Parts: sequence; C-alpha cells; structure tokens
Amino acid sequence: MTSGMVYLHAALLLHYAGKRIDEEGIKNVLKAAGVTDFEEGYIKAIVTAIGRVNLSEIIERAKQAPVVAAPMVATPAPTAAPQAPAPAAAEEKKKEEKKEEESLAGLAALFG
Repeated sequence: MTSGMVYLHAALLLHYAGKRIDEEGIKNVLKAAGVTDFEEGYIKAIVTAIGRVNLSEIIERAKQAPVVAAPMVATPAPTAAPQAPAPAAAEEKKKEEKKEEESLAGLAALFG
C-alpha cells in the first residue's frame, strides 16, 4: 500500500505544472513515478479535498510561515573557546568575590 503523501505530492506536481488536478492526472503521475499499487479511494479523496481549497493560497501561506528548526539528536554541540571577560565585568567579579570572602571571614569570627 502506498503512503497517502504520494497522492498529495502527485497533486502538487500537477498544480506546479499548471495541469488540472483530477483522478486521471494523479494516476498518470503515479504510474510515471513507478507507483503501481495505488488506491482508487485515496485518489478520489485527494481530488475532492483539493477541489475545495485554493491550493495556491495554501502554498503561499506555507512559504511565509516561520520555520522552526528541529533539534538535532545525537550530535554534540560545538564548543566555543571561552572568552575573556570584559575589563569592567572582571573588576565587578573581583569585588563580589572580595565581599564574599569578607562575609565568610565574619561568619568564621562568630564561631571562633
């Protein structure tokens, strides 16, 4: 049994070629592609469904839709070389570390 997407692709091919999308046209495209185990019911359903919509409008909307990249699986993320902190950020970090050390020294004095 052939996937339902094959019928849709055949219909889209006819659309892009400027041909009428009908049962005979879809059958001809499928035969030309070497698909011989097609279902008559699927072909009728595709022709009926496409006859109810404006295929050009749907294709244009799909072109304008934002593309979301699928996450890559089993591929390690590239590692970047660590960047040196900006001078102002480095000074700020040193000040925070000094305050933390002073705070810890104060706590240590409490417990002698």
